[in-house]
Amino acid sequence: MKTKAIVSALGEDRVGIVAAISGALAETGTNIEDIRQTILSGVFSMTMLVTVDEDVCSFEAVQKRLTQVAESLGMQITLQREDVFRFMHRV
Repeated sequence: MKTKAIVSALGEDRVGIVAAISGALAETGTNIEDIRQTILSGVFSMTMLVTVDEDVCSFEAVQKRLTQVAESLGMQITLQREDVFRFMHRV
């Protein structure tokens, strides 16, 4: 089963953020469909649309791996199912 999801990352800018997050996603068989990032006054912000292949790695296992990356980078990284994200951000 393939699940569309949103990855959000926020924290102090530093070298290797994108590499660490994309590396963790690759380890879990998660594909990056789209990515947007910006840096405002030293604050790094990134949003990714990804596809989690749950036949390779469960959604919960991907969340756990991203939590480990967040802790190692001192950042906030979240993974939400796309349908939940869209429902929460409806106007």
